[in-house]
Amino acid sequence: MQSELFLGLIGLFVLVALIILRMPIAYAMVLVGAGGVMALSGPAILVSQMKTLAYGVFSNYDLSVVPLFVLMGHLATHAGLSQSLFRAANAWLGRFKGGVAMSAVAACAGFGAVCGSSLATASTMGHVALPELERYRYSPALATGTLAAGGVLGILIPPSVVLVVYSVIVEANIVQMFAAAFIPGLMAVLFFILTIAIYVRVFPNSGPPADPVTRPEFIAATISVLPVAIIFGLVIGGIYLGFFNPTPAAAIGVFLVLAYGLAMRLIGFAAIRAALLATAKTSGMIYLILLGAKLLEIFMSRGGVPQAAAEMMATSGLSAYTILILLLVALILLGCLMDSLSMILLAIPFFWPVISGLDFGMTGEETKIWFGILALVVVELGLITPPVGMNVFVINAIARGVPMSETFKGAMPFFCIELVRVALLIAFPWLVLVLPAIVK
Repeated sequence: MQSELFLGLIGLFVLVALIILRMPIAYAMVLVGAGGVMALSGPAILVSQMKTLAYGVFSNYDLSVVPLFVLMGHLATHAGLSQSLFRAANAWLGRFKGGVAMSAVAACAGFGAVCGSSLATASTMGHVALPELERYRYSPALATGTLAAGGVLGILIPPSVVLVVYSVIVEANIVQMFAAAFIPGLMAVLFFILTIAIYVRVFPNSGPPADPVTRPEFIAATISVLPVAIIFGLVIGGIYLGFFNPTPAAAIGVFLVLAYGLAMRLIGFAAIRAALLATAKTSGMIYLILLGAKLLEIFMSRGGVPQAAAEMMATSGLSAYTILILLLVALILLGCLMDSLSMILLAIPFFWPVISGLDFGMTGEETKIWFGILALVVVELGLITPPVGMNVFVINAIARGVPMSETFKGAMPFFCIELVRVALLIAFPWLVLVLPAIVK
């Protein structure tokens, strides 16, 4: 048993080394997982498992929602919903000091609700909002930092692909997880807007107000955002009210976005083809990571690594909340190496056995929901954490004239306010659990 545990730890070291060397996370997981299973049980066992493993992983009904939500996000991008969201938010908030940056945050939240991907939200809104921020002479740090931070809203505000994947890993109810994310997601939007309001008062020239829009422009901008509100209301509202489960909801969302784009002549054959190809590429990447994570989980379970970690934490003498905080810090550090989906797939199979064995004064299902939201919030932090915050790289690629150090500097106030949000969610679990109890 000791030799198996040692081999498992060696596998973890090799995995981290491969990731640092920039090998794609899916390939690294498959390589280490398959190599570890062969080392422990022989190649015949690996070949036997591979006959059914891929089908067993990919045929999970709950995962069918992933490509549908991804497709909805790509179609929404081609349909110009991001521009409508930013235009409406800017009509409402732009006239205030720092208002264009606040508008970008609000638009990121709205687009994240349709898209469900942080990197896609950051990229799309970066192209939409950055020219306006530059036009009103916003400081490079505030402009790019706001967009990098605003992009993280896509990972938590339902529908979220990462939230679906977490639910599948720990066997949580997807509808309850979506409900649990609503209040923390709303808190993030409000806290980000508050952060911008404070920032422009500390640095008065960093975020001047935009020109007030005329009443006709205000009305037109507000009306233009109604399709997004209707789509979000039907998809997420239908899930919460029990009219349909997430997979049919995602299909309805795809249909509504496509119908809107076709009716408004914003989507043509070329856009549909591009959206389908992008969806196939993204979904293929996600499913390959899932397969690699399953192989890695089999290897580590046979090596006894998760069990050893759980036993070590249980006998460490540390309090449950101290262990929780240590694991959340580890997730933030992992954010320096990989994207959010990879972090969840790699870390949760190790972290969840530890958390499930601790007493937080709540039921197992409540702990599952609460920890999932906390994990996703700190995964958000990893997307804007130096030196390899993925969202910062995305925005920096768009704002080519802005040094990356400026973007990280602009993102740090949002990082700090995110730590406040994490502390509140730890101190007051009801912020996460109140809505799942209603939709149960």
